[in-house]
Amino acid sequence: MEINSTPTLTFTPSKLPKVTPRRSGNFHPSVWGDYFLSYASVVTEADVKTDQRIEQLKEKVRQMIAARADKPSQKLNLIDAIQRLGAAYHFDIEIGTALQDIYETYHVVANDEDLYTVALSFRLLRQHGHHVSCDVFNKFKDNKGKFQEYVIGDVRGMVSLYEATHLRVHGEDILDEALDFTTRHLKSVVPNLNNGIAAQVVHALNQPIHKGLTRLEARHYIPFYEQEDSHNKALLDFARLDFNRLQKLHQKELSEITRWWKDLDFARKLPFARDRVVECYFWILGVYFEPQYFLGRRILTKVIALASIMDDIYDVYGTLEELVLFTDAIERLEKSALDQLPEYMKLCYQALLDAYNMIDEEMAKEGRSYRVNYAKSAMKNLIRAHFEEAKWCHEGYIPTIEEYMRVALVTGAYKMLTTTSLVGMGDLVTKESFKWVSSDPLILEAASVICRLMDDMAGHSHEQERGHVASAVECYMKQHGVTEEEVYVEFQERVANAWKDMNAECLRPTAVPVPLLTRVLNLARVINLIYTGGDGYTHSGKKLKQCVTSVLIDSIPIN
Repeated sequence: MEINSTPTLTFTPSKLPKVTPRRSGNFHPSVWGDYFLSYASVVTEADVKTDQRIEQLKEKVRQMIAARADKPSQKLNLIDAIQRLGAAYHFDIEIGTALQDIYETYHVVANDEDLYTVALSFRLLRQHGHHVSCDVFNKFKDNKGKFQEYVIGDVRGMVSLYEATHLRVHGEDILDEALDFTTRHLKSVVPNLNNGIAAQVVHALNQPIHKGLTRLEARHYIPFYEQEDSHNKALLDFARLDFNRLQKLHQKELSEITRWWKDLDFARKLPFARDRVVECYFWILGVYFEPQYFLGRRILTKVIALASIMDDIYDVYGTLEELVLFTDAIERLEKSALDQLPEYMKLCYQALLDAYNMIDEEMAKEGRSYRVNYAKSAMKNLIRAHFEEAKWCHEGYIPTIEEYMRVALVTGAYKMLTTTSLVGMGDLVTKESFKWVSSDPLILEAASVICRLMDDMAGHSHEQERGHVASAVECYMKQHGVTEEEVYVEFQERVANAWKDMNAECLRPTAVPVPLLTRVLNLARVINLIYTGGDGYTHSGKKLKQCVTSVLIDSIPIN
């Protein structure tokens, strides 16, 4: 969804309303300081030996995937473990082949297996784009259309069914019912479970697999897998060593990003803005963590960090007169526009120009300079939308929910981030890929809805206190005359429907290669993590700090 091809600069410097006092976001400083600056990458003899061991174990795991299994359930359990341990990115082809074989005999699995296996096969096949039918779950219902009583006592089966429901699309009433059924009964049985099983059930209820971040969920699952009597030692050792090796790569990247950020000195020079570069890197690590996307991470982290600063310029600090000038400067994206800006805006604007120059240089090396134009265009659309919201705020105008969403789906920045995420993905991306993302596909619209509504629900109270632009909550309440609680129910339903849209878009045949869709899906997953239970980005407290620590600081002990 684009706003306009050119900004609607309704106000001009000579016809502006009286300048109001600058506002303050009252944002807390970074909780990380210079922590990640100290990381030093030194390859030791031990690292070389570890790499050799990883390659040996990797080949063993590859052979396990390819080996013939007595029952499909054995192969399904192996694939599930590999995925949950965060190691599946090494075996995309092998896993895809194995699941294709299972898909071709799915009716056998569905008819002969127990609830756990049926639900597991459904989830794994749906995750890989196979449009298997949810009718397989009817056999677990009685003649009254209710789930049979024995299912309640099958905790393992109920968790598997619960996880499968998150792959549902529109019109699958049985999965809607199953989600409600399993959620209610799993919550009720938790007090009666032993500590290990109870912890896994509670985690699943708080963070279903389908909505989780690969690295974070792997860090959580590895110790659980180790406790399983049936765990495969070679796979477990491989997952541990691979996690730590990849963590070192990410630490090095974050150290370089932190150095870039510190050199900009925004924390001191722009104290009104959020200082969240570590959180930004973690955000982008959720979008793509794989080693081959190192350039994509560097580009996207710099862009999202600068977009965050510009968000605060529009939402917190800038006067309307200054924002007219800044919007015009972004429209031009050239050095000559610096002269028209106040000093604090020049800092951000110059950093943005430098970032796009860096992207341009990298793309020129690859003969892909055309990609930069798409990235810049997406940023311009974002800034136009920010200016539209700024005008509403300065006018004290509360738009209708439809008018608000037209603009706010853009200011959520997910179209800009998705477009920019494609720039550094190498050969997978073509000009057709950028035409696709520019056409506002349903999956991107859905991710933007999830982003905007979860953001607004999480930050509604704080935004009201700061006197900023009306949120979706306030717009809906005023237009429809309902309570805040009623709005939350409506928005949660919209978010659930958006997930169904995303799931449907990932089923075969897909409009673009799956890795491109995965970027959009991962952006929604990051939002689900950060904005569940509050605005974890703006108020970067205990929850997000623990996430960053587990993925980027604490290595996994190797026995």
